[in-house]
Amino acid sequence: MKNTTKIRILIADDHALVREGIRSLLSRYDDLEVVGEAEDGKQAISRTLELNPDVVLMDIAMPGLGGLEATLELRRVAPATKVLVLTQYADKEYVYRFLKAGARGYLLKKALSGELVSAIRAVHRGGVFLHPSVAAPVVEDYLQEPKERGYEGGYESLTDREKQVLKLIAEGCSSREIADLLNISIKTVMGHRTSIMTKLDIHNRADLIKFAISKGLIQVETKKM
Repeated sequence: MKNTTKIRILIADDHALVREGIRSLLSRYDDLEVVGEAEDGKQAISRTLELNPDVVLMDIAMPGLGGLEATLELRRVAPATKVLVLTQYADKEYVYRFLKAGARGYLLKKALSGELVSAIRAVHRGGVFLHPSVAAPVVEDYLQEPKERGYEGGYESLTDREKQVLKLIAEGCSSREIADLLNISIKTVMGHRTSIMTKLDIHNRADLIKFAISKGLIQVETKKM
């Protein structure tokens, strides 16, 4: 049976040493319990469905299915599980994307151990936690007019699944690879691709990549030229 006296945590990070360090740190707290680990987004989804954690600590950059796509999928298949992003990336565009995807918190890996524990407890209670170094620019940006902060436009018209497919296309995945990662058919992938291009009025992969870069979905340095 699920131990209701502890917050059950799944660690999703592609670095074993990072997972081991977090597990060791959290073991010091009586109200926290690490119930599992995942080394990529796809495994994070399957392990969440298997273990039913209260909180998933989600890295961004992982092989195959990344943190953003996994967060979007967890919102659909495991809405009761809270996602807390734990990453090295402080770019506010990443914060926006993950909050829109359903994450309840965003913490940098340079955070103190006490901040991590506080963040886990906060999102488990239903709150939102932002690392201090990203909170200020996010709030400042939020207070601007919507058009100024870039919330309008085609990207927000995409469904969660289309956002997943867009990011994977921009990362160079083939239709077969996308189908395998998302457990859908190639025909469905092609349908999503057509819908994405129609909504964004973009009709080739090169321009989709440029769009993804402009929205902070992928980093320029991750693409091999």
